Amino acid sequence: MTRLYLVRHGQTDWNLEGRWQGHADVPLNDRGLQQAAQIAEALAGAGLKAIYSSDLQRARQTAQLLAEAAGLEVRVDARLREIHQGEWQGLLVDEIQARYGEIFHQRHRDPAAFAPPGGETAAQVKARLLEAIGEICRRHPDERVAIVSHGFALALLRTHFGNHPMTDVWGLIPENDEWIEIDV
Repeated sequence: MTRLYLVRHGQTDWNLEGRWQGHADVPLNDRGLQQAAQIAEALAGAGLKAIYSSDLQRARQTAQLLAEAAGLEVRVDARLREIHQGEWQGLLVDEIQARYGEIFHQRHRDPAAFAPPGGETAAQVKARLLEAIGEICRRHPDERVAIVSHGFALALLRTHFGNHPMTDVWGLIPENDEWIEIDV
């Protein structure tokens, strides 16, 4: 059994503003760098054998501080990215609701099948995440591994491994400086 530490990246200015990031490559802000350092300190004694990260810089920055504290290298995997928000990336929730009205609310009714215009469905994201997690667990049986990723992506993993319905995904999004431990 592999113990996974599912770590959400530190805060960005877009998190603070409420902008939807998706695949936008937004860096950590000063608070996010502090949060990443706190995560690194807290997990320094966890006995990590590997650290994997999304390729987006907010996750890589968080993972790098964790890697330095653990004496490891970051292994980057684009499959650990956040959901692609398509035309919604960079917009505030109010802007999305004003521009896209009814389709915005469809995402709550059927998150697995819904995709923002030009974006991904939750089912597509979940499939790529589970493929990556499966490979990571095969490489690291009975070890402790950190996975640094994004809020919605990590919430999807929580629905899967916690046997929650996909419609619970919105309530399972971790905070920017939060991690969850699961055994796979």
